[in-house]
Amino acid sequence: MNNTTFRKSLLAATIAGAISFPAAVLAQDNQEDGAQEDVERIQVTGSRIKRTDMETASPVEMVSSEEVKASGYTRVEDLMATLPQLETAAQNSFVANGAAGVANLDLRGLGANRTLVLVNGRRLQPGGVYSQAADVNQIPTALIERVEVLTGGGSSVYGSDAVAGVVNFVMKKDMEGFEVSLGTSGYQHDNSNEYMQGLMDDAGYEYPTGGSGIDGKTYTIDVAGGSLFAGGKGSATFYATYRTNDEMLQETRDYSSCALNGAGTVCGGSATAPVPNFFISPYENGAPNFDEEVFWSLTPDSTFVPFSDNVYNYAPINHFMRPNDRYTFGSFVNYDVNDNFRPYLETSYMHDRTEGQIAQSGVFFQNFVFDVDSEIFNDAQRQQFRDQFGADTDQIMAYIGKRNVEGGPRINNLEHNSYRIVAGATGALSGMWEYDVSFQYGSTQSSSVYINDFYVPRMPQVLGASGADACGEGCIPYDVFTYQGVTPEAANALGGTAILTGITTQRIVNGFVTGETDFSMPSSNYNIAAVFGVENREVDFERVADEVYQLGALSGQGGPTNSLIGGFNVSEVFSEINIPVIEDASWANSFVIDLGYRYSDYSTSGGEPSYKFAVDWQVNDDYKLRGTFNRAVRAPNVAELFAEQGLGLWAGVDPCAGDSPDYTAEQCARTGVSSGQYGNVSSNPAGQYNGIFGGNPDLQPELADTVTLGIVGNPLDNFNFSIDYWDIQMEDRIGTIAPELVIRQCAETGDARWCDAITRSPSGDLWRGTQGFVSATNVNLAESRNSGIDANFNWNTEIGGGQLAVSMTGTYYMTKETTTLPGIADPIECAGFINSNCFPQPEWRHSMNFTYSTGDWWTVGAKWRYLGSAEYNETADELIGDGLGSMSYLDLNANFDVTENISVLLGMNNALDREPAIVGDVNSLNGNTLAGYHDALGRYVFGSVTFRF
Repeated sequence: MNNTTFRKSLLAATIAGAISFPAAVLAQDNQEDGAQEDVERIQVTGSRIKRTDMETASPVEMVSSEEVKASGYTRVEDLMATLPQLETAAQNSFVANGAAGVANLDLRGLGANRTLVLVNGRRLQPGGVYSQAADVNQIPTALIERVEVLTGGGSSVYGSDAVAGVVNFVMKKDMEGFEVSLGTSGYQHDNSNEYMQGLMDDAGYEYPTGGSGIDGKTYTIDVAGGSLFAGGKGSATFYATYRTNDEMLQETRDYSSCALNGAGTVCGGSATAPVPNFFISPYENGAPNFDEEVFWSLTPDSTFVPFSDNVYNYAPINHFMRPNDRYTFGSFVNYDVNDNFRPYLETSYMHDRTEGQIAQSGVFFQNFVFDVDSEIFNDAQRQQFRDQFGADTDQIMAYIGKRNVEGGPRINNLEHNSYRIVAGATGALSGMWEYDVSFQYGSTQSSSVYINDFYVPRMPQVLGASGADACGEGCIPYDVFTYQGVTPEAANALGGTAILTGITTQRIVNGFVTGETDFSMPSSNYNIAAVFGVENREVDFERVADEVYQLGALSGQGGPTNSLIGGFNVSEVFSEINIPVIEDASWANSFVIDLGYRYSDYSTSGGEPSYKFAVDWQVNDDYKLRGTFNRAVRAPNVAELFAEQGLGLWAGVDPCAGDSPDYTAEQCARTGVSSGQYGNVSSNPAGQYNGIFGGNPDLQPELADTVTLGIVGNPLDNFNFSIDYWDIQMEDRIGTIAPELVIRQCAETGDARWCDAITRSPSGDLWRGTQGFVSATNVNLAESRNSGIDANFNWNTEIGGGQLAVSMTGTYYMTKETTTLPGIADPIECAGFINSNCFPQPEWRHSMNFTYSTGDWWTVGAKWRYLGSAEYNETADELIGDGLGSMSYLDLNANFDVTENISVLLGMNNALDREPAIVGDVNSLNGNTLAGYHDALGRYVFGSVTFRF
């Protein structure tokens, strides 16, 4: 092989689309003098055309199995969150309130449902009863060979959902031997946050101090093995894994031991308190008189006083990290009958169980009518009612806020059982063409069992409300009008359970042929290569809610959870064409054009094309230029189409509530606030309000145009880099219009399409009971533009008799802009900002690896993870300081080959115990932090030992 050819091969093999960890991927046979070169062709994420290297016109980020192991993470979402291209998804292990029990990936912050997840190049099925995105809990980290991240549209190659890109988990399939790994990990933190401790001292709350010890412990067992059979014609690999981790409550960290207010300046709390609070008004002629409403608290002598600071610190009992038990097993089998028929089989199964624990249930300001002469009131209380409302007051209406501290926390038990089977065959049709046909079936059965929440239909009777049945034999009164009058027995009797069960299935039949034609461009020595294929995919989703869920009969659920049954079918044809235009010209070593097209016919929304055009220009031995244009498509999923419309909660503020509303009386009147209510409408201390949410069967697919332009260089033998500009512009985005924005648009414009969506309760609020709400169902409306630059480099050198390898991947975010109401509302820019509309998006973020090895029995590594600052860009969101400061994390690891068959891994992530940034209620994900974005629990220590046989 001449030097030029070798240099080209080395460049292709080492750059690999700007990989984040050095890898050799080009396979070559040893050759005798004069023997013909035999180079293996492989298939890379972003194309079905097999090629001799991993370099494509589309940028592909890679994470090797060595980096996966060195990270020490046992959860796939924790590993992937270290990549700058991924944003913390809505679902991870640090979600308690609203937990779905799944783990999702979110490229570019466009949402998990716009990131396509593959395993060995084929779709992973959707998650569970609450989720339409792929659940990466199904993927065992110990079996990952590498992860390929295509950071651009991929719909023409893979179909719907690949708007932000594709994450492909390539699994180990050709193992020989047997391997057992035993691991453990946990968190450690020094509780010394003076700011938070000061706020809790002011509030009189308890909190931990000093070292935490090791908590949140995880234990893992990973078993894998494989061998050849049938004289080397076949190979089989199997695996089995088990992982369990302990729970962590918010009380274990000082910075999460109280719930901050919206501004992050005071330890807040809930007015639904252990000692009850009441909104009370006279009830006259069948209606309450809210003009005379008072807000009272109960005293130790069972009388009423005006509310002052009787709030409950609900934070400590919430999960900071959920407990989890998960096991998986599966296999990969390949058998070469002959060159024309090579069948393969993949199987996988996962069982996962977790629970999301949040603060106790209670009577969350549900309203009831009471007779003043009822025996539930004492004489002093009766006199207070008549002194306040008039001597002839016979009935009052009370909104009751009483926390169930006597009965313990609410718990959502979440369970998932997923299995996936891929059966297919590949082989040669001729010397130039190959086929691949496969059938894939994936299914996830899941359930949600919500326990220890209050059952609302029992409340009138046990509270003694007017018109309810008397609390007789077998009924235990829930005595909220007597100080500490509620007993544990009364609390338990009022508890209820709600059950959801669901199953989602995905069936895919796929077939394609790939190879080289007999045609070539006149200026090229290479033939045009192509792929032609067809695919049929059917997705069905069924979620069945019991009567308790459907009626919204549990006090702390915020509204009904309805059954959801639906599905769709899509038939597709697709093609790719690889056109070598020229080689060995004065201006190019090679110039190649890639074309792709897919037409998708959906049973729900009709036909929609996607396509791509890509250019790969190898300028010389050291540099190449590349560029792509992709039209990407995402069809609406089952929930977006068919979810029954019902009541739920949204976080934010009612700008017409409080004693100093954001808008004038005239503007708030447009939103339904009367002149008498103006300045007297109560705001929710927890920042949650009612909304009507649900599906829309008339939704159309989302469209996105993705452009990438880049340069790849290998100027030195030990140094390579890539720089890629990317731009994703979307239209017809599916989503809801933020209820708070609806209120503001109504107040500012008076337009009926906004004002008609607002229904206020008789008292003017949007949160007490269920009578006040904002309608916000799914629509095709929003537009967005995300753009930035990805930069990568790899460098290695000899130092001290060993090899030092350094690699870096970073992203500079230029634009992250969303226009919720095109032509009406101004675009919301999130690049470099954080606020109620923007998940924090630093302008620069990177991950840099350092690995040193002598080639002997030990290897050490370090990683520098950096997240740039993000500013608050709305006055209402000026929380602690001016925004989020930059954050650097240092991760350390060391691997020791104790013997030929035993190795030990030790490590510590966030070795300097950097605390997460503290944010107020408006922006917090959990525990006053951006859990999953920042390291939420302190330093993470891990260790494992691996035995090979």
